[in-house]
Amino acid sequence: MRTKGIYATLITIFLAGILLSVLVLRTDTEVEVDVVAVNEAVKMVERHWGSLQDGDFSAVKLPITVLNNDGELIYQNTANANATTSINEALKNRDTIVDIEVGGAAVGKLIIQYDDQQTLNSIKNRLATVIIIAFSLLAILCALYTAFLNRTIFRPFRELQAFAANVARGKLDVPLTMSRDNPFGAFTESFDIMREELAAARQSEYEANRSKKELVASLSHDIKTPVASIKAVSELMLLRATDEKAAKQLNTIYAKAEQINLLVTDMFHATLEELNELKVTPAEELSSILYDMINSVNIHDQIHCDPIPECMIVTDANRLQQVLDNIVSNAYKYANTPITITSRLTGTYLELDIMDGGPGIPEDELPLLFNKFYRGSNAEGRSGSGLGLYISKYLMQRMQGDIACRNREGGFTVTLFIPLA
Repeated sequence: MRTKGIYATLITIFLAGILLSVLVLRTDTEVEVDVVAVNEAVKMVERHWGSLQDGDFSAVKLPITVLNNDGELIYQNTANANATTSINEALKNRDTIVDIEVGGAAVGKLIIQYDDQQTLNSIKNRLATVIIIAFSLLAILCALYTAFLNRTIFRPFRELQAFAANVARGKLDVPLTMSRDNPFGAFTESFDIMREELAAARQSEYEANRSKKELVASLSHDIKTPVASIKAVSELMLLRATDEKAAKQLNTIYAKAEQINLLVTDMFHATLEELNELKVTPAEELSSILYDMINSVNIHDQIHCDPIPECMIVTDANRLQQVLDNIVSNAYKYANTPITITSRLTGTYLELDIMDGGPGIPEDELPLLFNKFYRGSNAEGRSGSGLGLYISKYLMQRMQGDIACRNREGGFTVTLFIPLA
């Protein structure tokens, strides 16, 4: 309704401007005659009657023509080719005609020409005034209407565009503002309801995923206990076994239990990491704790460890033990050779090199080893999830350290950078 009213006002002003312009053009505009100047001209002509050609009419500013009683032109002070020269022309042009009397008798006629240029200029001025006023009003109304459109249509659409961009970026906590006089109120409200529904759906999805991850983490943790029992019982039975066939079967049971243990550990760690619940609490420790960690993974008695420099390191002993478990387990799985561990002090780290005698991996795969779920070309036919080195790097970085891999002549090396206290 408001828009229709503005349109009607614009059309009314436009038509009124056209009507006034037509009226101005059709109006007969009379030029006001300067009576004083006319009287002075008449007196001067009467004074110089009989010798008009010799008279000084410089003081007369009006264009005058003097005729005698016979209608003959006897004087004219203008050189205009269109100047009036007879009574008939004067009547046609609506010129001013005044009788000239000398001695009480009429001796001729004084014609003061009608200035059509002045009339034209007057019409032009009036027309220009009408046009300026009409178009000024139109311009003002157009400006007001533009501001109205900007406030009621364009601004809400820009706000809707920004809102859509926020939704696309996942910012569902930014509401879409709504004004009381917004003509798109219901439209805007629907979009905001959509945002709220999307936010609720995302929260529900997050809670569901979190619940699933917590369930997986809980089950993974619970599975590790019976698996550990199976390993312990199989080891005990293996020590007492005398039959070669039984020993072989027990070794198979132990190996499969260990495989299940590693897979469950990887799954447990990955789930906890996504939940941001994989706690790492670095503390100052003596470097000698590394001997105990290495001995705990030296199951097959194939690890040789050179002396470790005595120093204070910053680490989480439990997490560092997990890292060593992963690295040594990979070395046994992919190289199946004796392992040598050397160490050295650098400026800020105790560097621990864990070296096997295996074939290593292609150079182009080295940058990918720490990617989540990545398994190299040498993993074909071997069990694993591609999480061991990924979790190890994550833990080392949380302990302000790092881990790196490289091929060397005669084997493969994994280096742990353990920060010094």
